[in-house]
Amino acid sequence: MPTERICIVGAGGHARVVADALLCANPSAVETLCFVDDRPGLHGGTLLGRPIVGPIAVAGRADTLFHVAIGAADSRERLQRELIAAGARPLTIVHPRAVISAHAVVGAGSFVAAGAIIAPLARIGDGVIVNHAAVVDHDCEVGAWSHIGPHATLGGSVYIGSGVLIGANATVLPGKRVGARATIGAGAVVVRDAAEGAVCRGVPARERDERNS
Repeated sequence: MPTERICIVGAGGHARVVADALLCANPSAVETLCFVDDRPGLHGGTLLGRPIVGPIAVAGRADTLFHVAIGAADSRERLQRELIAAGARPLTIVHPRAVISAHAVVGAGSFVAAGAIIAPLARIGDGVIVNHAAVVDHDCEVGAWSHIGPHATLGGSVYIGSGVLIGANATVLPGKRVGARATIGAGAVVVRDAAEGAVCRGVPARERDERNS
């Protein structure tokens, strides 16, 4: 029987998905699962039948395992660091219908959704989201706080920097590099390296000037 409190940080749509995956993997977690969120109007309510107990700060306790279920990379990073500093411990959550090689590494506080595949020698950083049916092929490196969207595919030996968003159904061809904080649009196909902070869309993906888009 679990003895530590489990807090899902955030009470939005992604939090629903994360909590459902946790309960599928470990049904007994329902006994200690709760949500925290900084929106006062949610406090005292429930999500998936479990209580929303208060603001995020209440998760910062030594008896707490937490998972930051917030989409924005900068918020995930900041909150995970703050809660660790306060004594709580990050919880990595993997849906039981995900496939992760025994020879892959998944970092602290990351989330791997149903249908996702992480192949041998792939390395997933801290606080990463690998969403539904995404594929991270062999020898890939995915930097901390990145988000690999639903049905996205990273070919073998792809490098993804920190804080990157790879949109739904996007593909990064084998051996390509995507710099930190870049955004790859939904359905894009990356055939050449993408620079740090770039916004790339289309087939093949091209960098777009957001000021003129």
